[in-house]
Order: sequence, then C-alpha cells, then structure tokens
Amino acid sequence: MRYLRLGIKRFLPKSLFGRSLLIIVLPVALMQIAVTYSFFEEHWETVTARLSESVAGDIAMITTLYQRDPTDFDQISSIAYQTMGLSVDLREGDTLPVSRRSAFFRALDRTLRRALAAELDENFWFDTTRYPEYVDIRVKVDGGVLRFIAVREKVFATTGHIFLIWIIGASTLLTAVSIIFIRNQVKPILRLASAAEALGRGQDVNNFKPAGATEVRQAAHAFLAMSARLKRHLQQRTALLAGVSHDLRTPLTRLRLQLALMKQDEDIALARRDLDEMEAALDEYLAFARGDAGEEQESVDLSGLVQEIAQDCAREGYTLDVAIEDGLTVHARPAMLKRAINNLVQNALSFGDTIHMQARRNGTRIEVIIDDDGPGIPADKREDAFKAFNRLDESRNANRKGVGLGLAIARDTARAQGGEISLDQSPQGGLRAVLSLPV
Repeated sequence: MRYLRLGIKRFLPKSLFGRSLLIIVLPVALMQIAVTYSFFEEHWETVTARLSESVAGDIAMITTLYQRDPTDFDQISSIAYQTMGLSVDLREGDTLPVSRRSAFFRALDRTLRRALAAELDENFWFDTTRYPEYVDIRVKVDGGVLRFIAVREKVFATTGHIFLIWIIGASTLLTAVSIIFIRNQVKPILRLASAAEALGRGQDVNNFKPAGATEVRQAAHAFLAMSARLKRHLQQRTALLAGVSHDLRTPLTRLRLQLALMKQDEDIALARRDLDEMEAALDEYLAFARGDAGEEQESVDLSGLVQEIAQDCAREGYTLDVAIEDGLTVHARPAMLKRAINNLVQNALSFGDTIHMQARRNGTRIEVIIDDDGPGIPADKREDAFKAFNRLDESRNANRKGVGLGLAIARDTARAQGGEISLDQSPQGGLRAVLSLPV
C-alpha cells in the first residue's frame, strides 16, 4: 500500500495551482463520468434497444408476409411504407453483402444486431454508416433479398451526442472559471514567496502589500512584522558593535600613544603587536555586525572587481595566478561583494604559497574560484569553517591573524545576495573556495 501511495504521489501536481485545480476539477470530472455512464447505460441504451426492437419487429412482420405470398409484394411494400415508415425493395437474385462497416458507437450496431437476431430466422445484413439519416437493412429471402431503408431516428436514439456536448461544454466552462479564480488566489502566495526570497537576499520589501484571501493576508502581515523585527535587530546589533568599537578605540589609542613614548624594546614591540591584533579584531567584529547596512544593490562588473582584488594583492607583494572571463556582471552590493572575495583570497594567502583565482560563467551562475596549495581542510570540518569565531587549528592553523570571522562574513555576504560559498579539495592539493552568484 505504501508503494502504491508513493506511485500515485509521483504523478500528482507539485504546485499549489495544480493541486487546487485538481481538487476542484477531479470530483466534477468523476461526477460527469458517472452521470454520462448512467445516462448511456440506463436511458440511452434502453431507449435505443426499444426502438431497434420495434423496427426489427416490423421488418420481421413484412418478411413473414412476403414469405407467405411473394406475389403480393407491391401491396406489402405499400403497407410497410404507409404504416411503418419503411421503404422496402425486392432485389431478385441478389445476395447479402459480405463486407461490414461498423459505426463509431459500436453500441448502436450491437443493439440492432441483437434485435434483428431475436426477431428474424433468416440471414440479415445491415449498414448504419452509409447514409447519415437512414439505416440500410437487408434480409435474405427465397429468390433474392429484401432491402429495408429505415429512418435513423426510428432505429436509434439520436440525441445522445447533444447530451455529450452539454456535458463537455459545462465541464470546459467550469474548468475555465476554476482556472481564473485559482490563479487569482495563487498570485498573492507567489508574491509573498518572492518577497521572502528578496528579504533573504537582503533586498528591500517595503513595496510588498498584503493581498488575497484572509489566511494569505494574515501570513503576509506576519511576514512584514518579521521583516521589521529583523531590521530592528540588525540595526541594534550594528549600533551595539559600533558603540563598543568606538568606546574601545579611545583607550587603545591612549595605550598606543603611551607605548610610542616609552623606551622601545622587544616587550614594547610585542605589546604594540597585541594592540594591532585588538584593532583588527574590532574591525572584524564591526564588519560582521554591520552586514549589508547602508548599501544598495547595483549592477557590478565582477570581472573588473576580481582584477582589482588581484592588483591589490600584487601591491602588497603577493602574486596570484588569475584567469578571468570578460563581461561577467552580477546584481549585488559592490563593497560587500569585494569584502567577501577578499576574505577568501586572504584566507588562501595565509596558508598557501601558490594561489590560483578564476572567474567564469557556469550556466545560470557566475563562479569565483580560489585555489591554494596549503594544508586544506578535512571534508568533515569544512562546514565548521563557516561558523563565527571558529578556529580550525588542528587541520589548517586557520585564522592566525583574525578571530574566525572571515569565512563567516564571506558566506553571509554571498547568501544575502542570492549566492553561496562552498569548500572543496583543490586540484593544487589545498583548499578550493567557490563563490557562486546568480547571473
């Protein structure tokens, strides 16, 4: 039973629109099928059978009268036409046709065949397809064949197609109305999903307005409230870290001044280095807390940005092997994106001697790949490298000059712009960092 449910589920629509339409249309379709089956089974076939039996009885009677007195055919044919509506023709020396053509609705042929077989002892043949308004029936008699032309309406119930047209028309109209109404109900949900995706990329959602059914509006209002809370939280975090940074920089500046006035020796140099590390840590804390505050997304020339980072590294005395495709453009926050790529490059420079950086298009994504020949990171610890304040001293002696926020800031920056950062084994033997962004 479980496998049956899974098999059925595989063929069910996945979208809300498809499922809603299925909920409405499927019961109606099943009801229409049941009504149609009941109509044809209980009414149409019954009426057709009665009409066929009546015509078959008339043909049997005319055939019997002719068999009794073949010389009186003219009077028999006149009676058949005037009282029964049957046109009768005697074809002397003729035989029954061998070929037979079936009607589109085979039930018509079956009904007429059963009626004729029940009433006639002689061999017979009929054709319900040659004439649109008539039925050709022939009976083998002594000396030839009696050919009967009967009006189709007297043999079959001809209103069945009208019923089918009404059923199909009503179903089509109902389906069209359902599609219109369901589409209007799904649109607000799709807009809510788009707004949620935009919020996840750090974009402004102030233009989003709740719409749709009561439940959808309720979810939209909850989403807007959540968005406002997230903004307040980010603003408070940024303000807190900025205040802490400002408050700590003043005593740090005084300490640096006092150290500068003291007699310079090895201990003073070590103390000055500690102060440098404390200031660098404050800068990282503030960058992590600030996130994307105050910067709007715009079209960014990624090729030029990567080239600029490589040139900055060259001025600092580092050499990078760079391969960049021309014309790579993304929609992002320039300063944030540059900081994310620079964090990945600085991380590689800290632990590798040979650094290879490339920017390329990969389908609907643009990738920036940084490879180094350092010690790398074990596969089971690569995800931990993205955790804030995490150090991977055992595997890579990472973050020797920082506090463990470089990769965390880089991934947050990428995700805020619809991208992602992943770590893998580098072909150079070290670590490969891949920044993937939507085109």
